[in-house]
Amino acid sequence: MENQNSRVIGYYVTEKKNAKMNWSEFGNVCRNHGFSLMKVNLQESLENQGPFFAIIHKMTEVILKASTGDLEATSALENVESYIKSHPEVIVVDSLDGVRSLMDRSRYYRIVQNSDLAEDKVFTPTFVDLTSTDLKENLQRLNDAGVTYPFICKPSVSHGSDAHQMAIVFNKEGVADCRPPCVAQSFINHNAVLYKIYIVGDDFNVSERPSLKNFAPSDSKTIFFTTSDVSKADSRSSLTVLDPEDSAVAPSSSPDVQRLQHIVSTLRRELGMLLLGVDVVIEHGSGRYGIIDINVFPSYEGFPNFFQTLMNYIYDPASKNSGAIKKSRRLSDEAAETSSARKYEKLNHLKDDFSNSSPSASEKNLLLGVSNKKTNSLECDQDDSGFDTSDSSDERKKKWCIARGRGGQSRRVAQQVEGFSISPLDSSANVNDHCVRAGLGGV
Repeated sequence: MENQNSRVIGYYVTEKKNAKMNWSEFGNVCRNHGFSLMKVNLQESLENQGPFFAIIHKMTEVILKASTGDLEATSALENVESYIKSHPEVIVVDSLDGVRSLMDRSRYYRIVQNSDLAEDKVFTPTFVDLTSTDLKENLQRLNDAGVTYPFICKPSVSHGSDAHQMAIVFNKEGVADCRPPCVAQSFINHNAVLYKIYIVGDDFNVSERPSLKNFAPSDSKTIFFTTSDVSKADSRSSLTVLDPEDSAVAPSSSPDVQRLQHIVSTLRRELGMLLLGVDVVIEHGSGRYGIIDINVFPSYEGFPNFFQTLMNYIYDPASKNSGAIKKSRRLSDEAAETSSARKYEKLNHLKDDFSNSSPSASEKNLLLGVSNKKTNSLECDQDDSGFDTSDSSDERKKKWCIARGRGGQSRRVAQQVEGFSISPLDSSANVNDHCVRAGLGGV
C-alpha cells in the first residue's frame, strides 16, 4: 500500500512567478488526484518538510546567485541537491543540470547545432561568444565565426535582471557597444513575427508575438532594447513596425505544425526537460525556422489546462507502480540510440560555467523524456488555464492550440482570444468536433 505521507507535491518559484501563476488551481488539480501541494522553504531542511512525491521548481535565480558566491543561495541549492541525491525516487521537474544548461545561451545554441534539426530546415543563427573588451579581438572572433551584420548582442547568461537587455549592432564601429560576456548572433529578417512555443512534455501551445522588424547592414548607430518591450503582445515599439517595402512582400502564413512537432520532440530528447519555452522565427526568403531562445519553465500564458497537463506527466494512475512517472521514451532503433549517446558524450565536453558534472543516472531515468502521450481532445478554455488572463493585451494575441487527434494525426486551429472566435488552418471534422466539445463552436 502506498505511503499516504509521500503524496505531497512540493514547488518552488520566485515571488514574481508565484504571483503570475494561479497555484491554487494546481492545488485543486493535486487534490483531485489524491495529492497535497506545498510551497517548499529552501532555507529549511527538505527532510523535515517531506517526504515528497515530486518537486516542481524554477530555481534559476538561486542557481545564478549561488554561482556568484551568495551564501544564502549556495546553502539553499545544497539543501535541494542533498535531498534529491538522498531520494532518487522523487520526481524532479526539471533536473538541476538541465536547468543549468539552459542558463548558458551559447551552450544551448550548440545543442541545437549538434541535433538533427538542420535536416528539417531548422537552425540557430550563427553566433560567437565575446568575452573580452578588446575591440580588435572581438572583431577577429566575429569574422572567424562568420557572424554577419547586423547582429544581436545578448548577455551570455539567459536569466537574471540583465538577461533581456540586448543590442542590434549594424557595423564594425558598433562592436564597441557590446558588453561582454555576451553572445553575438547574426540577425535574420523574419518580418517582425515571433512564435513562442510553450512545451509540457510532448504537448505544446504556440503564441504569435510581435518581434523586431527587418534590418540590413548600415552605418546606423547601435540600437539598445529590452525584449519584453518588443515582444509583449501589446507592444507599441517602433522596432516592430515593418517598413513599407517589407510590408508589401511579407507573407501572411502560419507555422508548419509538423516542423514545430519536430522541434519539440528533438529539444525534449536533447535537453531531457519536461517544461520548456522556445522562441522561433521564420527567416524571410528561405523559410527556414530559426531557434533564437530557449527558456526554463516559461510563463505558459494562455496554455489550455496547463496544470492538468503537467499532472498528466507527473502522475500515471494506470501505472503498475502507482504514482510513478511515465517511463522514458525509448529510441526506435539501435542506430538512433548510438547517435544520441555520441551527441551526449560530445555535449559533456562543452564548456559549462555552472556545472562540471552530467545528470545523475536517477535524474536521467526520471526526466529524459516521458512517454509519448496521446491526446484525443482539444481544450481551449482560457478560464481553466490556471493563469490570470485579464490583461488587456489578450485581445491582440493569436495562438495555435495543438492537439493529437484520432489516429495520431496532428490537428490545429487558430484562435483569436477576443470572443474565442475560431478559424480553421486545417480543414478537419476532428478539429470541428474538438471545438464543439470545448464549447467554442464549430468551424
